[in-house]
Amino acid sequence: MTGPLDEADRGASRVTDTTGGPAKADVTPTPTTRTAAEQRQAAESPAGETLVGTSLGEAVAAVEEAEEEYRPPPIGLAGRLVTAVAVFLLGVAMLIGSVSLGVGTASAPSSGMWPMLVSVVLVVLSAALVAMAPKATDGERFSRTALLVLAGLATMVGFVAVIETIGFEIPAALLTFVWVRFLGRESWRTSIITSIAVTVAFYLIFVVALSVPIPHLF
Repeated sequence: MTGPLDEADRGASRVTDTTGGPAKADVTPTPTTRTAAEQRQAAESPAGETLVGTSLGEAVAAVEEAEEEYRPPPIGLAGRLVTAVAVFLLGVAMLIGSVSLGVGTASAPSSGMWPMLVSVVLVVLSAALVAMAPKATDGERFSRTALLVLAGLATMVGFVAVIETIGFEIPAALLTFVWVRFLGRESWRTSIITSIAVTVAFYLIFVVALSVPIPHLF
């Protein structure tokens, strides 16, 4: 048994079209707010991974394209051979300087021991550069960056040249300062603190702890 109110509600919920037949209700789903768990699940789904991967790939491609645009042109075979010869000459010059300082023995190294080891490594690397020169493809022509590297090598040669005369403290501090301030482009404060810290650490390790007879002032 139904009352008037029930009949009214049923009539209001029933929609008829112009032909007199019942019309389909136009039910439009309303957007719902996803919970945090659902959002997390969507982000971890394969579709989310694909979207993230695509965005990252596009970013990497854009960075590589920008680097390629400003990259110096590749160096040829002659340039690679010239580089190898320069490294070889630097190694030989350092080797001569280290021998003049005195090498000593393995149990009692002298002040020229460590420069000699570095010079030997440079000579070996130069030979490797010559061997790889015909097939190497990743070299670049000399630019301002290459000049900075040459300036760093020149400071190393100057360090070896004056260490016997004035000791290692002042040359080591100046070498570190030049590298950090002008090659690394750090602040003046950072450069000064780093140069002092490196010199003190070098002194404590090689002079105080290992008793290596390196020329020093103190």
